Amino acid sequence: MRSWPCSLGIRSSPPQKPLPNRRRTQEPVSRKWRPQRRAYARSDKVLIGFAPVHVVIQGLKEKAEAMDHDDVKAIALATRHGVGEVLVTEARGRPGGNITTVEKADEGYLWEEGPNSFQPSDPVLTMAVDSGLKDDLVFGDPNAPRFVLWEGKLRPVPSKPGDLPFFDLMSIPGKLRAGLGALGIRPPPPGREESVEDFVRRNLGAEVFERLIEPFCSGVYAGDPSKLSMKAAFGKVWRLEETGGSIIGGTIKTIQERGKNPKPPRDPRLPTPKGQTVASFRKGLAMLPDAITSRLGDKVKLSWKLTSITKSDSKGYVLVYETPEGVVSVQAKSVVMTIPSYVASDILRPLSSDAADALSRFYYPPVAAVTISYPKEAIRKECLIDGELQGFGQLHPRSQGVETLGTIYSSSLFPNRAPAGRVLLLNYIGGSTNTGIVSKTESELVEAVDRDLRKMLINPRAVDPLVLGVRVWPRAIPQFLIGHLDHLEAAKSALGRGGYDGLFLGGNYVAGVALGRCVEGAYESASQISDYLTKYAYK
Repeated sequence: MRSWPCSLGIRSSPPQKPLPNRRRTQEPVSRKWRPQRRAYARSDKVLIGFAPVHVVIQGLKEKAEAMDHDDVKAIALATRHGVGEVLVTEARGRPGGNITTVEKADEGYLWEEGPNSFQPSDPVLTMAVDSGLKDDLVFGDPNAPRFVLWEGKLRPVPSKPGDLPFFDLMSIPGKLRAGLGALGIRPPPPGREESVEDFVRRNLGAEVFERLIEPFCSGVYAGDPSKLSMKAAFGKVWRLEETGGSIIGGTIKTIQERGKNPKPPRDPRLPTPKGQTVASFRKGLAMLPDAITSRLGDKVKLSWKLTSITKSDSKGYVLVYETPEGVVSVQAKSVVMTIPSYVASDILRPLSSDAADALSRFYYPPVAAVTISYPKEAIRKECLIDGELQGFGQLHPRSQGVETLGTIYSSSLFPNRAPAGRVLLLNYIGGSTNTGIVSKTESELVEAVDRDLRKMLINPRAVDPLVLGVRVWPRAIPQFLIGHLDHLEAAKSALGRGGYDGLFLGGNYVAGVALGRCVEGAYESASQISDYLTKYAYK
């Protein structure tokens, strides 16, 4: 009998089947599973999922502080919290979930086909520093503009309050309506859960919704704001009205509360971004999961596919995997599942049909990431600033007649993404309002993106783009629809009623879809898990 003195993190999500006529959307496990032998391992914590879409860090993160005796903080659990070591398992042959960094070093290109960047909050920066990547962090220019397509023109979005009176994306009446609404001069809350569209139209007016929030929802969630829950998707903004009576009132109250309860001193090791920006790493986002995997060593098990979870006679669980070495069983005191909700639903159904039913209600629409490159001279002159394509990128409201959700100026955002004289553009297409992309071929997706870009960014007579990558994610981003929080609570409650203490749900459908939010949520989960193990599992 083998014994691993560690907590265990596992990703059981099977690779999705590739769609016809295009690159595989996820890497398959290229082997036939044969139960050659059964091995047994014991563990304090099992973490299922090395992070699904935008959550790659989540599975790792919950291990981030597990090993204070090393300089590795891989899960915020072990020595510091009195928890045993951590073992992470991942069904694929590589770490990182849907973080997919691709490089063509001989041609000078580096791009992302999953999440593209993250907001450099302190939890993410802590993970990067603890993983040895402080010197590899790269930050976008906080002064770089962001654009929204409106009436055929790319219009800059205000980056600070002082810009509000001068930007031309909104009319003067629209700005006045937004200001009055933010102050509280608007209809009262309806007494029910509001959609993002309902909340924004009521508080800030039609123009803010149609020209700012709708394209933002498309860009972040690939979602339909008429169905997204304001409380679930943008809880911080929703709480401003709840706590302060209006958006501005809530903001003032939040500032006052911060003054009464100052934050502890900031970790001096962390770099300080120069403004509101995004970040990545010198060689792309994949550097982070790779670095954490390297530090954890054999505590990370790749190509381990979870097939079942059962409650053991003692406090804990038995998990069965198909691995390259055969069938492996693991006994664990606690389990954290950071796999997609639909995979968790299948795994948990034998334990709790109520929990499985609740988890099956979350919707993941398809999204394609289309990465193409043009020569610099293909950019329209009116879109250049000081002769260069500058900015974070652009968003496209659905009302403007283009399919593409948005475009990231990858070669402008971070260094060494494209060779000299070329621009690199990452385009997202699909989402809740355009699920038909799954039936399109790779060439059709490229044609749709190129056709859209020639309407506002690319010279109509420019040469065809160089196609670097087309990645289709059939189930991409979980939608935080109206009722989302109720379904999540129903799943957790069902597990509690069934006596499945120590079985925790995590991932982007729990913490939030942004990479940084997944990291923050993982630290929060780690604290909860350590409390559980300390109070119950070790008694």
